[in-house]
Amino acid sequence: MINKILIAYDGSESADHAYSFALDLAGKYQAELFVLTVARPPEFAEDVETEAVIENSKRHHEELLVPLKDQAASLGLRAQLEVAVGHPAEQIIFHAEQYGVDLVVLGHRGKSLLKRLLLGSVSKRVIQYADCPVLVVR
Repeated sequence: MINKILIAYDGSESADHAYSFALDLAGKYQAELFVLTVARPPEFAEDVETEAVIENSKRHHEELLVPLKDQAASLGLRAQLEVAVGHPAEQIIFHAEQYGVDLVVLGHRGKSLLKRLLLGSVSKRVIQYADCPVLVVR
């Protein structure tokens, strides 16, 4: 049974598709919905710059979540929305465990083969390390 669903959201078109899919599942199963977006800190910067970049990124991600809450509410669903800071795959896995979710839903990014080989992908890492089922929506 699916009682809790975590949707990873980054504002992309594939994340929009994944969110719609997760809303549908949450409605069918009357599942609790957790929406997570992750602000990534800069790779190399000074402390002062890093704090400013993170704060701006968090604000941007909070704005991404506003229409999602309204969309869930219009379907009679209550969604808990959160902005985390860190590496997306790590944060998704951490929050899935923290919330005790039964399913993680995320979008698939269309990276080139070279980028996937060199950098990997968030969805691939989440599938590899999550303790619960992961549904990747294309």
